[in-house]
Amino acid sequence: MSDFPIDRRTFVATGAIAAASFLIDPATAEVRVPAEMRTAPVMREVVLTVNGVNHALQVDTRMTVLDALREKVGLTGSKKGCDHGQCGACTIHIDGERHLACLTLAVAAPGRRITTVEGLAEGDQLHPMQQAFIDHDAFQCGYCTSGQIMSAIACVREGNTKSDRDIREYMSGNLCRCAAYPNIVAAVNQAKTRMERA
Repeated sequence: MSDFPIDRRTFVATGAIAAASFLIDPATAEVRVPAEMRTAPVMREVVLTVNGVNHALQVDTRMTVLDALREKVGLTGSKKGCDHGQCGACTIHIDGERHLACLTLAVAAPGRRITTVEGLAEGDQLHPMQQAFIDHDAFQCGYCTSGQIMSAIACVREGNTKSDRDIREYMSGNLCRCAAYPNIVAAVNQAKTRMERA
């Protein structure tokens, strides 16, 4: 039995934590990366076609479509939720198919048609899915609503509305922290009928 008050494992662990603490700036609680390890941004000129309008943008090659839409184009309907492709709040359509804008690079989108929630209505006439969400109170805080609507439209277009169970399965990638799920299913069912007639 050693007279030393801590064992070797505790000593090593404490030393590792102490060493790591020198890399963290307490004012920002962010890890400081040494200057020689930082890479300069690589900028590219891209033209994004968003809701039928071309936007010539200068973007960092690491910038996502979500950040380009929000920071460069000024369309904030697509929300930044988890920023890891797990919540669905940033769902948009690219060439008619749903995509997670937070996982899609802006430099990969030129020449493709991007549709956001802002591009659904025709003047004052809401898209049937937007109207159905209002009619069925399919939102509460509203943060996830734009992504829910974009996924719901794709759900109908792709024929995944044969049953409530099918709708719930297809929409499972879109999280609603307010738990408006039954209302969302009802909204999809209402809009499905109107979209099929159009």
